[in-house]
Amino acid sequence: MSEHDQTPEGEDTPGAAQGAGPEALHEDDLPGAPIGGDQHGEDGPTRAGYVALIGEPNAGKSTLLNRMVGAKVSIVTHKVQTTRARIRGVAMEGRSQIVFVDTPGLFRPRRRLDRAMVAAAWSGVADADMVVLLIEAHRGITDGVRAILDSLPERLGRKPVALAINKIDKVKSEALLKLAQDCNAAHPFVKTFMISAERGHGAADLKEWLGAEMPESPWLYPEDQLADLPLRMIAAEMTREKLTLRLHQELPYELTVETESWQEREDGSARIDQMIYVAREGHKGIVLGKGGETIKAVSKAAREELAEFLGRKVHLFLQVKVRPNWLEEKERYSEMGLDFRDGNG
Repeated sequence: MSEHDQTPEGEDTPGAAQGAGPEALHEDDLPGAPIGGDQHGEDGPTRAGYVALIGEPNAGKSTLLNRMVGAKVSIVTHKVQTTRARIRGVAMEGRSQIVFVDTPGLFRPRRRLDRAMVAAAWSGVADADMVVLLIEAHRGITDGVRAILDSLPERLGRKPVALAINKIDKVKSEALLKLAQDCNAAHPFVKTFMISAERGHGAADLKEWLGAEMPESPWLYPEDQLADLPLRMIAAEMTREKLTLRLHQELPYELTVETESWQEREDGSARIDQMIYVAREGHKGIVLGKGGETIKAVSKAAREELAEFLGRKVHLFLQVKVRPNWLEEKERYSEMGLDFRDGNG
């Protein structure tokens, strides 16, 4: 029997994508309360703190977060500005717990959504114990990087900032050293790392150093927790990633995905119903694809990744709805983990 045959009838078909599921239970936040206790042992006290990852769009923040955590908790695509909200990934390094905050890329905002994303990025930095600025080695100090460097003193004051020059495999060592010198001349970074987030080069050294820099503290999350996000949002982000990878041009930026219901089944599987909101009627046909081909492929890819992430079978049902003004609706921002008021011009 094929994998498709094992799923409920109609799943991952155009009919299932169009159909509405029954009212279902919602999956709430993953546990995130501090565990408390001194947690002092023979190896000394524990450490815990927050590290904000900042940089231009597509600098590799999400890739680095996933590598540090050891699991995929943040959307990664070749398109810029795909991370919309602050996503926290929890990593362990010895007796240190590092809570990485993957922020939306810092860029010049044009729309309400852009402004809310940039505000979320700087807000994620405000409460961090340490900040890591990622710069792409082959692009160097762009106008966007220069704007970030100029903003650091005003935005962060004396908060320590480390520099991570990413994608080092794309340039020669002489250019890397020159870039590191130029960056440190522009801002007094406490430490500079040469890394490849995708391949892992230098990532272990960065993680080890960050672990040692975290303040003494009880761990903030259970040791086996990977992310501080509601499962429903993680599920929506996984589907949005598959749509972003499948679609082209501006369409990925004019759609959003929300998990409308999450039903736990007696057999241990989960039924997840999601809504894809698009801004224009023509976009709906693009998302569905000819004969439902696109929505079927997206649903299959998202379902497989969700099943692997959750460690159990998933039944995923997608619908597409046209909402011309969703970019101006407060509810959509709340679902994305953004503050609608931050989008005000």
